[in-house]
Amino acid sequence: MSARAPADAAVADVLKRIPYAAYLGARADQRGDELTLVLPFSERLIGNVALPALHGGVVGAFLELTAIAQLSVSGKLDRLPKTIDISIDYLRSGRPVESYARARIVKVGRRIANVQVEAWQAERGNPIAALHGHFLMPNGADA
Repeated sequence: MSARAPADAAVADVLKRIPYAAYLGARADQRGDELTLVLPFSERLIGNVALPALHGGVVGAFLELTAIAQLSVSGKLDRLPKTIDISIDYLRSGRPVESYARARIVKVGRRIANVQVEAWQAERGNPIAALHGHFLMPNGADA
């Protein structure tokens, strides 16, 4: 078994506990301490068929999922963090292609975590959306 296998199993466990992760078809790619979530394209994720563009709710859910997964894996949490508030900036339409997202944990306190997430498609430097959120950490999370 590779050293990466326990980390991959932890991420897979987190995604299994979030019902909409399966609907979105999201999967994770973890390399070292860097977690990237992947959103494969599917016709059911289209919100505007005229463009076509990903539904804004799909993009928002994908960003939130990325934040929760990063917090859960980084903190080795038994229970999932709860969303307190999030702010999403939709920067451009998500095209009908695979999308990616990475979270950056800004600060984890005794009860509250502050997280930023960016989603992109072809180029990481050209994001389609960004999230800034606060999450309630389960009791017992280390600061």
